[in-house]
This record gives sequence, structure tokens and C-alpha cells, in this order.
Amino acid sequence: MTAALPKPTDGELAILRVLWDKGPSTVREVLDVMTEARDLGYTTVLKMLQIMTEKGLVAREEQGRSHVYEAVASMEQTQGHLVSDLLEKAFAGSALQLVMRALQDRFIREADAFTPGNRTEVLTLAASHSPFVSMPGKLAQALADLAG
Repeated sequence: MTAALPKPTDGELAILRVLWDKGPSTVREVLDVMTEARDLGYTTVLKMLQIMTEKGLVAREEQGRSHVYEAVASMEQTQGHLVSDLLEKAFAGSALQLVMRALQDRFIREADAFTPGNRTEVLTLAASHSPFVSMPGKLAQALADLAG
């Protein structure tokens, strides 16, 4: 995602998740998935998609009488953009502080609980990326404490 694309709102992210999961979709298809989680009307989803088109978050293609919407940026690009923004704003650019906070804080849900397999995966990934290369011991200890 380029810097020119705006940060999506929570509602826009919900729509983007549907588009990433289902691929290009009509308003009705997006609405059908979204109403499983919350009560929304067709015109609300249509308006949100129109705004997202104006912002450049989604592209619209006419297929007969229907408009089909597709996310402009991939989920990975959007996540990267959002994490970079959070990293700079909340952690003064420190990736280590961000990871440590994520590992130590309430954001770890039971479904994300550490197993020996994913603990090793996190350590391997962290060890291969700067600035973690110089701090694997501290990260390993934090993971060991959490796996506890």
C-alpha cells in the first residue's frame, strides 16, 4: 500500500476483510457476510463502498447491472501500513517494543497461546530481522515466560 492511500476506518477494515476473504464482490455479497456480525442496511454498505472508492481503497467494476468491488491493496500491504503507522506513533519506531508489548499484553488471546512450534517460529522470524538480531536472548526469555 502506498503512502498516498488513506488509513481505513474500522468500518472500512470490516469491508476490506470481506473483500480479502471472498475476492471481488457486489454490495449484496458484502452485506450478506457483514450482517452475520452486525445489523447493517444495503444503502449503508453501498455508501461505505462508494466512499472507499473515492478514497482509493477499493476499485469498482461494472458487470451488467451490478457493481463489483475489489480491494486495491492486499491484506498484507494494509496490515504493513497500519503496523508501520502504529510503530511510529505509539512506539517511537521501536519494533522490539511493539513486539514485546504484543507478546506481554492482553492482546494475546487463548487461541494465540504459545506452543513449542509457534514459539520457535516467532524466535526464528525475530532472529532474522533487525533490530531483533542483537536481542534474541531477551525475546526468547519473554516468550519462555509467556509459554510458562
